[in-house]
Amino acid sequence: MDMHREPSVTKVSEDDVVKDPDQTLMMQYAQGDQGAFEQLYHKHKGGLYRYFKRQLGDGALAEDLYQETWSRVIKAAAGYEQRAKFTTWLYRIAHNLLIDHVRALKPVDSLSDPAGDEQPLEAVIPSDESGPDDQLEDEQKASILKDCISLLPHVQKEAFLLNVEMGFTAAAIGEIAGVGMEATKSRIRYANQALKACVQQKWQEQSNVR
Repeated sequence: MDMHREPSVTKVSEDDVVKDPDQTLMMQYAQGDQGAFEQLYHKHKGGLYRYFKRQLGDGALAEDLYQETWSRVIKAAAGYEQRAKFTTWLYRIAHNLLIDHVRALKPVDSLSDPAGDEQPLEAVIPSDESGPDDQLEDEQKASILKDCISLLPHVQKEAFLLNVEMGFTAAAIGEIAGVGMEATKSRIRYANQALKACVQQKWQEQSNVR
């Protein structure tokens, strides 16, 4: 993959373009408005850094890829076109950087599309009646879920985090990752099923030692 070539994206309607103020800011930055870039940076810096940190678990490496993403945005500004939502374009750049790092370590994880129910992830963790230990229990549940997310194969982890934590639709995630809608839905579904099994097991293990 040529990481010096900015990602291509599917053209969206004029209505979508009008509804995306980030595109307007990016076009203003392309014309020399530094303040527009600062607005984009401050708006997206938190989510973009978490995108790398949650998947890599390495703060220094996450920072490197985070900074490189913004460097690519700056380099691409002069040729930027309003062809897709800014966030899709931004995270496509981030995805390309991340996937190249992953491939340098090992092949990208394959995925399957197992059948299973669509029970919400939250439902696999028992919920007790309200009580003084609720806060501690919530912290334990959050810790279990975080551990289970870290165990997911890369492609499922990315799809899950983009969907659940950052609110991207399956269509946008497919655009970011460069895969079709069905593959994207499969990744999200598989991640949820794997997390349900992992969380259920770890919660039961904790309950058994209380």
